[in-house]
Amino acid sequence: MADIPSDRGFWGDLLRRVAFHTRGQNDAEDLLHAAYVRLARYSAEHVVENPAAFLVRTAVNISVDEHRHASLMQNSAQLGDFEIQCDAPLQDEVLASRARLGRVKAGLLQLTPRTREVFLMHRLEGLKYRQIAARLGISESAVEKHIGKAALFLAEWTEGW
Repeated sequence: MADIPSDRGFWGDLLRRVAFHTRGQNDAEDLLHAAYVRLARYSAEHVVENPAAFLVRTAVNISVDEHRHASLMQNSAQLGDFEIQCDAPLQDEVLASRARLGRVKAGLLQLTPRTREVFLMHRLEGLKYRQIAARLGISESAVEKHIGKAALFLAEWTEGW
């Protein structure tokens, strides 16, 4: 690397050439510095006959690479808006939910038939206490007690799941 001049005129000329070839898209000084680092690494193992040309070509190549990278990032950011949004739960969440549901089903089987019937009428069919009482011929208070009993049992039964 001894054949690279250290005068300001040489480096000023390289800066102008890099700025010209990169059309001012990037900072020519940064590009030239990056090219110089690459030249130092490359010249450790290879002979560089024209360091000035190497520096300019390398700086231009770095500029092209940066431009391509920026375009790729911009395109991927735009594609990010069109990403497929999947609201489906993850597989482990599905498995955990199935396990909890199995536990609730097993708990429902532990309830007395009447308590289970009242609870399911309220939770699955969405019937009000008054409607359940009228359909089964029991008091609203009895409906409240069945639902309360079922809810308490199921909460304890599924605790920790």
